[in-house]
Amino acid sequence: MVDVGTLSLIVLLAMFALLAIGMPLGFASAFLAVVTLVLKFDVDILFRTFGQGPLSVLGQAVYRQMTNYVLISVPLFIFMAALLERSGIARDMYNSLNVWLSRVRGGIAIVTSIMAVIMAAMSGIIGGEVVLLGLIALPQMLRLNYDQNLAIGTICASGSLGTMIPPSIVLIFYGLVTETSIKALFTASFLPGFMLATFFLIYIIVRTQMNPALAPLPPEDPDAPKGGEKGMMFLGFLAKFTMYFTGFLLLRALFFTVTGDNVVREGVDPIVLGMVSDIPWIIGAFAIAALLVFVIIGRERTAKGWDMGKGLVAPIIVIGVVLGSIYMGITGITEAAGMGVVAVFVIGLLRREMTFDIVWDSLMRTLRSTGTIIWVTIGAAALAAAYTLAGGPTYVANMIVNSDLPTMGVILLMMLIFLIMGMFMDWIGIVLLIMPVFLPIVIRLPPEEIGWFGSIDPRFIPIWFGVVFCMNMQVSFLSPPFGPAAFYLKSVAPAHISLTDIFKGFLPFICLQLLALMVLLAWPPIITIFL
Repeated sequence: MVDVGTLSLIVLLAMFALLAIGMPLGFASAFLAVVTLVLKFDVDILFRTFGQGPLSVLGQAVYRQMTNYVLISVPLFIFMAALLERSGIARDMYNSLNVWLSRVRGGIAIVTSIMAVIMAAMSGIIGGEVVLLGLIALPQMLRLNYDQNLAIGTICASGSLGTMIPPSIVLIFYGLVTETSIKALFTASFLPGFMLATFFLIYIIVRTQMNPALAPLPPEDPDAPKGGEKGMMFLGFLAKFTMYFTGFLLLRALFFTVTGDNVVREGVDPIVLGMVSDIPWIIGAFAIAALLVFVIIGRERTAKGWDMGKGLVAPIIVIGVVLGSIYMGITGITEAAGMGVVAVFVIGLLRREMTFDIVWDSLMRTLRSTGTIIWVTIGAAALAAAYTLAGGPTYVANMIVNSDLPTMGVILLMMLIFLIMGMFMDWIGIVLLIMPVFLPIVIRLPPEEIGWFGSIDPRFIPIWFGVVFCMNMQVSFLSPPFGPAAFYLKSVAPAHISLTDIFKGFLPFICLQLLALMVLLAWPPIITIFL
């Protein structure tokens, strides 16, 4: 029987060796799970009685993961992302954003980042975003002689924002493994996610203003609206959309009033924007929007603005269906994912773009992606269970706690381990293998010593650590040698762009990601603002 310290070293070295020779992470984890039990326990104990003993723990751990209801949301979000990628919704969104920002220095790069944020809020799938942005935005930027490094870095860094911005698949898995509220994780990650996106936008604007040669302006269209006229048209688009949205909310509130569902009851949460007290405010917003459309801006100017910006309507509807149903308390995460799929499918039908070939191809992509995730989940869950049974988490926890490092030293050490593991291992494996070891240690640390500015409520430490982990995984998507964003982009990039060129374009954006990570570590209360 091997002691737990030696076993830990064997498992770590064996994992790197198996990954280095090309064995898939799911199979490598499952193989090491059995090896761990064989080294820790007598082989006879493992197989003496079927369904009992240490070996049965592996099956129980896998069963718990596979029967978790929230896990169903993962293939649904992947299916939704695949439908979005194949339909024209994303293309029209890009064209609409480009209309408003075409004469801004670095406008296409800015449009790409904003589009990535919107897509992240629709599906939270990283690979699909990078591929789609590579197909739509990269040819445009290269055609206009944008700096290649700026174009590559913008697409891959912005395309990985789905890790942070809800509905993030990474946050869903973290919530499943650590039994943390996924809704709370989504709420806490909003501000950090948009903070990181803002860092990207500021960097693009500053770099292109300092060196205009990095982002030449496109030829000016003499027929396109300019200056204040374009601003009024954009205001008209917003006013018309607000009028439609508040009209829908008014009908909804009146329906609840007629049915008596919005009566105040003790112990029952009020309907968000559906109570009788909300009706005057909704009517007021509708009246202001109508005044802008019909009087101040004018119907003709508003109609032109609507034609220029209508590509944004479908994405906003999808985001409203998915996130609105979660935060309004209408559905859970899984049901919201299903509603998002239905919303994208119906919009595609209305646009006459949803063909059988698109649906079939999207289903096949979903099957392949989900199969990969499931196999990694099975293997990692088995290895985590075996290592836990061998006493590994207790050994690692005692080793870290007894290292005499200060609280922030312990957390920084964990961040370094995450960064190194992220270079070689898929995030799913890191969540399932390392998080059960690290999170209990973080919970045991003095909460008043976490961070350098402000303090965090002990109740929110698991949520904070999950958001910090996701920010760390942002870096892993761009980190060589196995940064997946590079390979996603390479699959659709022109032949003259090599993997070395792609990784070179990542460097400034990795620095921005590390800066955002340091903000979360230094100021933990940033995640509790909306909780």
